[in-house]
Amino acid sequence: MKLLLVEDSERLRGTLARGLRGAGFTVDAAADGVEANGFLAAYDYDFVVLDLGLPRLDGFGVLRALPAGGARPRVLVLSARDQVGDRVEALNAGADDYLVKPFAFEELLARLHALARRPAETRADVLEHAGVRLDPQAHQTTANGTALQLTPREFALLELLLRHRGRVFTRAEILERIAGSDSEASDRSIEVVVFGLRRKLADTGCANLIENRRGAGYLIP
Repeated sequence: MKLLLVEDSERLRGTLARGLRGAGFTVDAAADGVEANGFLAAYDYDFVVLDLGLPRLDGFGVLRALPAGGARPRVLVLSARDQVGDRVEALNAGADDYLVKPFAFEELLARLHALARRPAETRADVLEHAGVRLDPQAHQTTANGTALQLTPREFALLELLLRHRGRVFTRAEILERIAGSDSEASDRSIEVVVFGLRRKLADTGCANLIENRRGAGYLIP
């Protein structure tokens, strides 16, 4: 699952980003509201973890810029503002949950997982095609009834290609989607992820699920 972390404290931003990546999220990080809106305009996210007291454009400005419905990300506000009025304003502006600083990282993860369990407005809870079944909320995948043990990047790649069947993704696009915009990995590393995913699918009889369009990229037709 892809997450945008918006926090102006460099130290807290780095600590949270490392923890969230370790918990299996693909994380982009922004230091202010203007940068956050740039990320949100360019990429799709499942979650936004959002501070309110941001430079240039505050968290309320980011909330109000989100679409009112459709495939909008779930927003967890993370703020030192502990007054009831602040919580009410954030929730009325479009936040899905509110956590007051200081906080326990375990509670942050629990709240994100709770948001993931909420019914999605426009996205199918479970993706199914050609014998493959992927449940993004439970983070489980089966192929022809056999459970697949996928790495976080293999899972993210399979979800991406299933959710956008018929679309060709270049290696660079896949790297951006599954590793985050600040990843130092080469897009050549995507070949390793594709190879591992294909091998696991082949072991369950789904060898031809992912196609390679030479010079273009990968897709599930």
